Amino acid sequence: MDFNNFLLMGQEIGLIAVFLILFIYDIIGSEKSKRYFYPFTCIIFAIFTLWGFCPKPAGEAFGGMFISSDMTVLMKNILNIATLIVFLQTFRWLDAEDTRHRRSEFFTITLITLLGMYLMVSSGNFMMLYIGMETASLPLACLAAFNKYKEKSAEAGVKFVLISALSSAVMLFGLSFLYGAIGTFYFSDMTSRVVGEPLTILGLVFFFGGLGFKLSLVPFHLWTADVYEGAPTSVTAYLSVVSKGAAAFALIFAIYKVFGNIEIVWQQIIWWLSVITITLGNLFAIRQNDIKRFFAFSSISQAGYILLGIIAGNAQGMTATVFYVLVYVFSNLAAFGVISAVEHASGGKTSIAAFNGLYKNNPKLSLVMTFAVFSLGGIPPFAGYFSKFFIFMAAASAEQYLLVFIALLNTVISLFYYLLIIKAMYIKNAESGAVSRFSSDTYNRISMLACILGILVCGFLSCIYSGMSEISFGI
Repeated sequence: MDFNNFLLMGQEIGLIAVFLILFIYDIIGSEKSKRYFYPFTCIIFAIFTLWGFCPKPAGEAFGGMFISSDMTVLMKNILNIATLIVFLQTFRWLDAEDTRHRRSEFFTITLITLLGMYLMVSSGNFMMLYIGMETASLPLACLAAFNKYKEKSAEAGVKFVLISALSSAVMLFGLSFLYGAIGTFYFSDMTSRVVGEPLTILGLVFFFGGLGFKLSLVPFHLWTADVYEGAPTSVTAYLSVVSKGAAAFALIFAIYKVFGNIEIVWQQIIWWLSVITITLGNLFAIRQNDIKRFFAFSSISQAGYILLGIIAGNAQGMTATVFYVLVYVFSNLAAFGVISAVEHASGGKTSIAAFNGLYKNNPKLSLVMTFAVFSLGGIPPFAGYFSKFFIFMAAASAEQYLLVFIALLNTVISLFYYLLIIKAMYIKNAESGAVSRFSSDTYNRISMLACILGILVCGFLSCIYSGMSEISFGI
């Protein structure tokens, strides 16, 4: 047995170790000691996240099925950061009477989904990619239905299961066409054999369809708003950034490493998907009254912007995509930190009206939400402005000028509906029965502070993007 294979899987093994530690703690720990389960989980996962930035070996394992590189390590670290922030935002929710005894279940299930996403990112073989996607998808359905006594949460879980099964079947159907046309699932072997044959193109289309569900691309988006609304808010945050980020990372590797020879085909697919996704996501976001449905359609639109980086088909596009996902993590989770705090203080309200007059009673939370929506909307000098600028530049480098122009027009639309939240917080008067001044818990404050720092640091330190660029050009 070659143990070098396992050394390349250091992050996966480390994540499994964290999982086992928490699992054993939950089994053998006394009721008194379990009072410290939550802070212990956050601390040990924070240590694991920091360890992820230590240098890791690069290479291929298990005959090329698993690939480790500086870029895959970076992508996993981004997923770790997002997961840690989500963990910090769950304290009030998991401390409630109906979920307190199931805290360990939430953390262990979440770590299993994260392991599946690791495998998706490091896949060098389509079967490894599929196994990783299934490992991530099935536990996510459990998380969506975690509030099992609430009708909408159970509905979200059922819808997510059905859509995940459908998307997996569509992807597997496409992979069967690819195998029939090429005779292998290894990325390195497929690169030179992929040509514009009808069977190969059909396989590519179905593969796009399968991952399109995970990315919430139009027309594969219909499940998103209902699941986001019904799932617990912390699970919605996890779905919106971690799951979407992993799918984007997996897609960009598959496109660049396998389908590079038929660029003219997948660029047309991405062009239309991007335009429709950004436009419909923006238009439907304007009509929403529930804040979670609002951010569901916002995330659909953001997925369309991610495609602008992928369509470039070069190292610049990969750098822009990874940087965009990193900024999106901080921006979106900052917003969900505020949503979680307001939801708990208002007794479960998630309507946009619950934010009316928030500035008068809670100016700090209003400031966090302002940073978040300005960054998501791409307003300078926040990091979201630079992430959109770089992603537009990447698309322009591939001479996709019309696509960039359409995306710029949609940015104006997105600014309009993001400003609806600003209007609610700063201009509208609070409704009768609205919550008065309240304080969020310490863990959520830490998460929101980390998000604000992330938005500012990514916006002002150019070394972050340049460092990603060096790694991308080394691929």
